[in-house]
Amino acid sequence: MKLPFWKKTSPTNVDDEDAADLARYRAGMPSERPPVGQLPPQDWLQWPETQAVITALQASGQQVRFVGGCVRDALCGRAVHDIDIATPDGPETVMGLLERAGIRAIPTGIAHGTVTAVLGGRHFEITTLREDVACDGRHATVAWTRDWMMDAARRDFTINALSASPDGAVYDYFDGIPHLAHGRVRFIGRPDDRIAEDYLRILRYFRFYARYGAGAPNRAALAACRAAAPHMVELSGERVQGEILKILATPLAADVVALMIGEKILDALLPELRDVGRLRQVIFLETRGLQLDGIRPDPLRRLAAALPSGPAAVETIEAVTRRLRMSRADAARVLAISQVQATPAFDASPQEHWRALRRSGGPLAVDRLLLAWAQWRAQEGRVSSRVTEGYRRCLEQALSWQPVPFPLAGRDLLALGIPAGPALGAVLREVEVWWEERDGVPDGPALQAEALRRWQGIPAIM
Repeated sequence: MKLPFWKKTSPTNVDDEDAADLARYRAGMPSERPPVGQLPPQDWLQWPETQAVITALQASGQQVRFVGGCVRDALCGRAVHDIDIATPDGPETVMGLLERAGIRAIPTGIAHGTVTAVLGGRHFEITTLREDVACDGRHATVAWTRDWMMDAARRDFTINALSASPDGAVYDYFDGIPHLAHGRVRFIGRPDDRIAEDYLRILRYFRFYARYGAGAPNRAALAACRAAAPHMVELSGERVQGEILKILATPLAADVVALMIGEKILDALLPELRDVGRLRQVIFLETRGLQLDGIRPDPLRRLAAALPSGPAAVETIEAVTRRLRMSRADAARVLAISQVQATPAFDASPQEHWRALRRSGGPLAVDRLLLAWAQWRAQEGRVSSRVTEGYRRCLEQALSWQPVPFPLAGRDLLALGIPAGPALGAVLREVEVWWEERDGVPDGPALQAEALRRWQGIPAIM
């Protein structure tokens, strides 16, 4: 007889029979199971703030558990960044318990049962146990429950359905521990059913595969993602942006983007995300090829690397950043990085690089140099010591760049008798270009003399 899939002791593919097991459980099978593991020692478990929040939440007599990423990452020895807690108490009760304990409580998502506790500068997200009542592919309508397994069953992947008691006892209803150990990213139940609940889970699948997967991805999951991919255009740009940037932040971003392209996941949503070769080389340079202080993985730079570049790509880049609802600053940065042609070649003169650095600034120059070098590596498919030394020298110059202010201002021209107006601005810009062409050597008196000379050749503008 086939065991229910949360009782299996080795990783397996989820199939229709597994889904039937889940349906039978949801129809009323006994749900609570004993713990099956123990968290290794964790500093965050012993923080006074953690202990105070747990004490406050258990004052009602309810059992609370840590859930999701903090349990998953603790089990696989990764740094824990976010601490999530689940409780059978409703959000209003949680607010009261925290406030009575003198802990700041923020109603961050009351409709979905989420309250944030803030203590000692640390944040704890506390959510009431839930079950999904209705889903439309974008949002879920939830109801509170007191059933830990029901709450776990509504999560996306088995490795995210783990929970742990305050003393570290781990509860695993859906084989999350062996899946985590073997690098298996598995949906809970049938992949197409779980994706239909929220189409963002398509991108989440590839993100978690990039971070926790090993070996070939699950075929059933890929097929379900591929079939539902056109629906991702229904998602908000902000949600899509968040997942895309998280995928690009992973060490295996190029492999996963290539997989997504091959599976036609991005055809409707982001068909412009295509330059896997340049993306791969940027990741190499950021992480292994250079090891220069100041260069680290950057998802916005990686996004620019995977998109088209140059003057002809401006409209394309702007369309992508609008679709992803990016902030003005982030959109402007991606567009600026894409204009790689504004950076001189690696073997250009130091004077050319000085002038380019002054116009762009050091950080943007670093981004463009990395993209230009990655493009060369992707196209040539070889290593050149001359090219390597040239780009490294340019990058070191950009990383150490200190802005050089132009030593002439409008007030200086006014003091020379040049009247305020458009002509003054034109003279100032021309003299600045003249100064840059001379590598910033001319000083104040020379600049003033040049300004007067140019003023005398410009007709007065009335």
